[in-house]
Amino acid sequence: MMWGYGSNMGWMMWLWGVLLLVGIALLVLVAVRLSGTGRTSERHPEPRGLLGPDAGRTRAQQILDERFARGEIAEEEYRERLRVLGEGP
Repeated sequence: MMWGYGSNMGWMMWLWGVLLLVGIALLVLVAVRLSGTGRTSERHPEPRGLLGPDAGRTRAQQILDERFARGEIAEEEYRERLRVLGEGP
């Protein structure tokens, strides 16, 4: 007697192997998400309204800051636009 270890056991071994690989892949995915090292994309921006370096700044001011930091606009233009937005000196 074979007690169920015959030719029908082959598909179960494949099933367990596939389930094991899927489980390991899910664990790796969860670990990457929890560690925060995953890349961010423009489709999922950081939530607004939380305390942080840009707390209280409007989106227009944040864009202006980014453009100034990248060197797209000069300091004079940056200060003028801040004044127009109502924040600068």
